[in-house]
Amino acid sequence: MNNLINLARHIPINASTPALSISRVTLPAEGRGLALELRVTAPAVGRDLPIVLLSHGHGPSLYIPSKDGYGPLVNFLAEHGFVVIQPTHLNSKVAGLPPTAPGGPLFWRSRVEDMKLILDQLDSVEAQAPFLAGRLDKNTVGAVGHSLGAQTVGMLLGARLTDPKDPNATDVNLFEPRIKAGVLLAAPGNGGDSLSAYAAEHYSALNPNFTHMITPALVVAGDSDLSAHLSVRGPDWHTDPYVHSPGKKSLLTLVGAKHGLGGISGYDTAEADDENPDRQAFTLRMTWAYLRSALNSSDNAWALACEALQEHASAQGNVVSK
Repeated sequence: MNNLINLARHIPINASTPALSISRVTLPAEGRGLALELRVTAPAVGRDLPIVLLSHGHGPSLYIPSKDGYGPLVNFLAEHGFVVIQPTHLNSKVAGLPPTAPGGPLFWRSRVEDMKLILDQLDSVEAQAPFLAGRLDKNTVGAVGHSLGAQTVGMLLGARLTDPKDPNATDVNLFEPRIKAGVLLAAPGNGGDSLSAYAAEHYSALNPNFTHMITPALVVAGDSDLSAHLSVRGPDWHTDPYVHSPGKKSLLTLVGAKHGLGGISGYDTAEADDENPDRQAFTLRMTWAYLRSALNSSDNAWALACEALQEHASAQGNVVSK
C-alpha cells in the first residue's frame, strides 16, 4: 500500500510478495581491477523466477550509482516476481575506480562486460544467495538501465559504439543474446552533433549506433528531461534509441518527467530532480508490465497496462510501438 500514489493505481499489477535482499555477493573478475560486487533482491517465495539485470547510472550521488541504489525500482520488481541483480560498475564513486583509471570516466566497456560476467556466473550468484537455490529461471533474462545504465543495456541489446577519441573503439559490438528484452530509462541519445561541447570533450563515448539494437525493448523518456550538459537537443534526444532502432520497440513518454522519471533512483533523494510518487509509480508499473510480457509471450500485462494508461491517465503519458 502506498498512499502517495493516485492515478497510477489504475495500471494493473499482480499481488505483491515479501522480498529478500542479500549484499554483498562477489564475483572474481580477472583484468577488471576490482572484484564485481552485487546486490541480489528476490521474492521470498516462488520458483522459475525470471531475472532482471539492473545497470545503474553515472550521476552525482555517492551511493546511488552502485549496488545500493535504485531501491524503488528494485523493491517493486522483486516484490512482483523478478530476481533483480545489481552490479556496482567501475564508475561508482563508493566502490569503483578513479575516473582517471584506464577506461574512465564512464568505463562503458567494463559496464557491459560486468553484465555478461553475471550471466556467466549465475551458479556462483545462486551459491552465495542460498535462498535462491533452484528457484531461478536462468533462460529468462531481461535488463534494465537508467541513464548511462541505459546505454549499457542498449549495447547488450545490440547497439554499437564508436568513441572518436579511442582508436580501439570503432563500431564495438557487445551484443548479448542471453538477454531477451530490455528497458532503457532516460537513455543517452545519439552522439556526434547532438552532443554538447562539454560532452564531446569529456564523454565522447556517448556515441551509440542504435541501428543494430535488435532485441525487443521499452524506451522510457520524460518530456521535460532537458540534459543541456550533454546534448544541444531537447528532451527528444532521449527517444533516439526508439526512433533509430529496428525491431519490436515501444516508447513510453511521461508528461512532466525529468531525468529521475519521478524518483526511481532512490527514496527522498536530491538526484531525483522531479520526485513525484505518482510518476514514479507509473514508471515502475509500466516497466514491470513490459518485462512480464516481453519475457513471456502468454502474459498480457503490457497490453492491459497500455489500455489502462490510455483510459485513465492519458494526460500523464503515452505509449507508441513499432
